[in-house]
Amino acid sequence: MKTKNLLLITALTVGLGSIFTSCSKKEGCTDFLAENYNPDAQKDDGSCTYKIETPPPSASFPSITVSGDITSNTMWTKDKIVFLSGRVTVKAPAELTIQAGTVIKGMAGSEANASVLIIGQGAKIHATGTVTEPIIFTSESDEIIPGQIASPNLTINNKGLWGGVIILGNGLISPLTGTTAEIEGIPAGSGAEYGGSNPADNSGEFQYCSIRHGGVIIGAGNEINGLTLGGVGSGTTIDHVEIYGNLDDGIEFFGGSVNAYNLIVVKIDDDCYDVDQAYSGTITNFMAIISPTADGDAFELDGPEGSSNATGTFTFNKGYIVGASGSTTCDYAVFKSKAQGTIQNTYWTDFNAASKFKILGQNAYDNYIGAGTSNITLSGNVFDVSTLVGMFNSDITPFTTASNIFETGGGNTVGSGLTNGFDMTQFTGWTFSSYSGQQKN
Repeated sequence: MKTKNLLLITALTVGLGSIFTSCSKKEGCTDFLAENYNPDAQKDDGSCTYKIETPPPSASFPSITVSGDITSNTMWTKDKIVFLSGRVTVKAPAELTIQAGTVIKGMAGSEANASVLIIGQGAKIHATGTVTEPIIFTSESDEIIPGQIASPNLTINNKGLWGGVIILGNGLISPLTGTTAEIEGIPAGSGAEYGGSNPADNSGEFQYCSIRHGGVIIGAGNEINGLTLGGVGSGTTIDHVEIYGNLDDGIEFFGGSVNAYNLIVVKIDDDCYDVDQAYSGTITNFMAIISPTADGDAFELDGPEGSSNATGTFTFNKGYIVGASGSTTCDYAVFKSKAQGTIQNTYWTDFNAASKFKILGQNAYDNYIGAGTSNITLSGNVFDVSTLVGMFNSDITPFTTASNIFETGGGNTVGSGLTNGFDMTQFTGWTFSSYSGQQKN
């Protein structure tokens, strides 16, 4: 269409020039759309040249587009960019294998049309990247191609451009009623159920995977996390996962007992790590870098919601949490309802003086002070602050020396520097945050 218009304009220019001017008039390029347009030229001499826009590499890279349900064993390879169009669900007993170095891009869409990859109950994902060839989940707006790790055009400020990744298993959960539930972030009635009776359930492997620029809004207060794990059992392997610039939570655990290692959440807009429904696994060597614009906390921690066979407790061990000193709304952690678990050997730095550990609700308070059947435990943590006094807050009762076990026990101390065994090198080379300098913040 542009070429025709250019020819038409040029023809009209030449035609009009022949009527109203003589052959002695100054010649040159008379097309104002050309890059060498000459405003003094009165007669076109055919010398006009036009800038040819070079498409981004991703536009010419081979690709496939996937939509709907995957019902048979499928493999995505790094020689093609994979575009997700809408909700893509791997249905049991199908298994999805993703080759190291593959780039998967979610297409734009909101609410029911949001692009998201779901691994359903009984299905499996085999996404095993490497330190030199991570698997990258990002937006179609990203010009990145296989072989690249840093985006050529998107930054930490590009959020909510697509959905995210959801893995659903048959592990133990504690919803309000029954032993199963339908995952949040997906329109109701979509059949995305999770939970069951197998704590050792195996949903596959998810390793060296970077999930970027997601968290699209489904509805009011209902966004998609970077990585959502619903009832994922301990037979599943999850390690070396980066969540970068998500609009909602970084990683959320809904029950299940999967253990996870080497996780990093970078400047998302809600809670970095969220635990619900009696998640009972252990997260080791984890990191969070909190955005100054985040409307959330480093941790949001809930326990069992109803009476079921899921009563376990979570453990976070060997962490490094970088706060947002300019934010007065971001807290260290919020313990809610029947929260029960442990945060230990974690280094906390760059938080605002107003930041707190908050205990909300009688059940969480009872667990914290030891009156419940399970306790909230904080031990061996190091805080880059001047004092630990006043760092806890509750909506039930003010903390006293007798009730504030955080300040009086557990080996929590004031200090600076990493001395707890956290290993930053696990995030070097394969993450966007290591290339963009975010890990230095």
